[in-house]
Amino acid sequence: MKQNIAIVMGGFSSEYEISLKSGQVVFEQLPKDLYNAYCIHITKDKWVYVDTENKEFPVNMSDFSVQTEDQIIHFDCVFNAIHGAPGEDGFMQAYFNLLKLPHTSCDMYQAALTFNKRDCINVLKAYNIPTAVSYPLNKKDKVYPNEIINRVGLPCFVKANRSGSSFGVTKVHKTEKLQAAIDTAFEQDDELIIEAFLEGTEVTVGVLNYKGKVIVLPITEIISENDFFDYEAKYLGKSDEITPARISEVQEKNVSEMAKSIYELLNMKGFSRSEFIFKGDVPYFIEMNTVPGLTKESILPKQAACAGISLSELFSNAIEMAVAKND
Repeated sequence: MKQNIAIVMGGFSSEYEISLKSGQVVFEQLPKDLYNAYCIHITKDKWVYVDTENKEFPVNMSDFSVQTEDQIIHFDCVFNAIHGAPGEDGFMQAYFNLLKLPHTSCDMYQAALTFNKRDCINVLKAYNIPTAVSYPLNKKDKVYPNEIINRVGLPCFVKANRSGSSFGVTKVHKTEKLQAAIDTAFEQDDELIIEAFLEGTEVTVGVLNYKGKVIVLPITEIISENDFFDYEAKYLGKSDEITPARISEVQEKNVSEMAKSIYELLNMKGFSRSEFIFKGDVPYFIEMNTVPGLTKESILPKQAACAGISLSELFSNAIEMAVAKND
């Protein structure tokens, strides 16, 4: 008997449109002989099932069911394709956990932790994971530019603490440009992290539970045409993403072991894609994404393809692991 799968997409953040694209790819690639897939659009104003004719049917939030014109649909599993809030910050995970409904992403605490760049870095420091020197800043804090620059140096990155797809991120080269970068980041979040610039090869590493075993996917090297791997570089073709990465065997071993170790230390489930920058042969952890892009142009699907895993296999496995986790 086919399983009913709700693909949640959209969300509350600037990544709304990207999430819709990811969710649509999941819908298209899930095997039709195994699953009945339903696109569930999540916004601040409404949660609705959108059928293939663009008709909308509201979600009953008490049990996450949908009543269409001729049936009530209950779901066997939720495929989480929401980038940013509320799909990547723990809120949807908590909701589905309360309903005892299997979902493909990590648990609530892990989602909340990894979505908060500052907290995630601080936890990993306790396990001796190398990270860039950083400076926290909240919206009500007084800004001391010289104090910030004395700690992190120039150039540096000003980042929204809880945001994705490089929204609210600026690379600052001069002290007098710092306040403008801070103002930009505060448009995305009321918490910031300001980090030292690390000169070195940037890579991103996908890790997931595949058929019951934690595996590291082929590593991707990031070469941005812009000043850093910003939104244009990620989504508008202003970068080269080379898989497998052109790094040494020692670097590959070091970053693969670290990415897998972080996944296991944080008790992760589902997908993760972590960013690192090398200083010599040592990878420095930057951040982790727990609902990475899933379009055909996205990095993690390309890594999976390099490992011989099709999109259909990748998405089906996520559902199988989620259901098994709940058994």
